[in-house]
Amino acid sequence: MKIAHIIPGSGGSFYCGNCLRDSKYVKALKDLGHQVIKVPMYLPLFDDAHDLEEVPVFYGAVNLYLKQRFPLFRHMPAFVEHALDSKSVLHLAARKAGSTRAKGLEEMTLSMLLGEEGLQKAELDRMVDWLVNEAKPDVIHLSNALLLGLVRTIKERLKVPVVCSLQDEDIWVDVMSDQHRQEVWDLMSERGKGVDAFIPVSDYYAGYVRTRMKIRDEQLHTVHIGVDPYDYSPVKISAKKPAIGYISRMCEENGLEVLVDAYLLLMQNPRFSEVTLQITGGKTDDDTQFIKELKKKISEANLSANVFWIEEFEGEERLNFYDTVRLISVPVLNGEAFGLYQLEAMASGIPMVQPALGAFPEVIGASGGGLIYGPNDAAHLSEALASLIFDEEKLEALSVAGVEGVKTHFDIHKQAKKMVEVYDQVLSNKSSKI
Repeated sequence: MKIAHIIPGSGGSFYCGNCLRDSKYVKALKDLGHQVIKVPMYLPLFDDAHDLEEVPVFYGAVNLYLKQRFPLFRHMPAFVEHALDSKSVLHLAARKAGSTRAKGLEEMTLSMLLGEEGLQKAELDRMVDWLVNEAKPDVIHLSNALLLGLVRTIKERLKVPVVCSLQDEDIWVDVMSDQHRQEVWDLMSERGKGVDAFIPVSDYYAGYVRTRMKIRDEQLHTVHIGVDPYDYSPVKISAKKPAIGYISRMCEENGLEVLVDAYLLLMQNPRFSEVTLQITGGKTDDDTQFIKELKKKISEANLSANVFWIEEFEGEERLNFYDTVRLISVPVLNGEAFGLYQLEAMASGIPMVQPALGAFPEVIGASGGGLIYGPNDAAHLSEALASLIFDEEKLEALSVAGVEGVKTHFDIHKQAKKMVEVYDQVLSNKSSKI
C-alpha cells in the first residue's frame, strides 16, 4: 500500500508531539512493508521526521502569511516565492513569534479550510498536482482536522480515500476570537463530510471532538499513539539523582509555570534541598517573555543553581535527558488529547505525574506508569512530587509498570497494524462502491 501522509511541520524549534507521532507511525508503517511519503506543509518537519525523499514544503508559512495579509504579495515573481519557501527561511520563521499561534490567524485558518474556495487555491492545486504526478498514493492521511480544506480537491482529482487524525484541534481553535471560533468548528464539520475515516488518538478525544464536530459513528476509529519500546533504555531510579523533569514546548499553556511554582513550594522544605528541576522542549519567540518571568521568579527564590534549562531536545540529547530525571510532569493547563512525551518517558522507565485532565488518566491508567493528581494547581502537584521523589521503591514499581504498560498497550508496531486495518477498511469500502 502507498500512503501519502500530509504533515504540518514545526521547523524543529520545539518538541512537537504531533510531528513526532506522525514520524513514528511512518517508520512503523514502513517496517510493515508499506510505502509512505511524508508531505510537509507550512514549515520543515521536526528533525526526527526527516526522510531521504526530497519532498517540497507546500503552503510555505512565509508565503502563506504574506499573501493572506497583504494582497500585493499575491502577485510576487516566482523566484521570490521560491526564495521565501527555502528551508533556511522557513526554519527562521519557525523560531519567530506567532508561527504556532492561532490568535490573529483566524482569517487564514478559515481560508485554508475553504480549500478550493480560499485564497490558497493555487497552492492547493500545486500540492495536488504533485500528489497526482509524483506520489500516486492509494490513501491520503491528513495529520489533523485543520487540513480538511484539502479533502474535496484531493478526492476529485485522485479518487482515493482520505483519512484524518484528530489531536488537539481544540487547542488551536478555542483561543480564536468569539467571532471565528464556532465558524471554524462548523467549517471543519462541513469539510469533514468527505473524509472516509477519522482517527482520534484517544477515547477521551474521540468523545470530546464529537461534541464539536458532526462526525458519523462509522467514521470514528480510535488508534492510540505509540512508540517503539526498544528505542529506549531505562536507567534504574536508584542510579539517578533526585531530579524532576519537564519536556514539552516551554509555554504557559503546557503548564510550565504550574510546575515551577510547585517546585518552589517543594523547595521551601529543607528536606528537598538536593532536588533539581530540568526543563527542555524548545520554544518560539512567543515564549521568550514568559520564560524570562519564570527565571526571575526562580532567581528571587535563590534557586537558579537548582534549575537547568536544556536547549537541545532532539535525538540523543532527548534520550540523555531521560537518563537524568526520576520523574516527569507536564501539567498542561486544560489537558490534551494524548501527550507523546508520556510514552517516551514511561518507555524510558520514568514515572509520570499528570493532572486529572484530558487523556492523561486514560494513558496512565492503561500503562500503570504514573500518578494522577487534581486539581491542576501548584499546591496539589507539589504534594504529588513530594510523595514520590525520594520514594525509590514506589518509583521503581511505577517505572517497571510503565515500561511493561508501553510494551503491552502502546507499542507503535501494534498501533500501526490497527492503522493499516483502518486503511484496508476504507479501501475496501471504496472498491465496493465501484
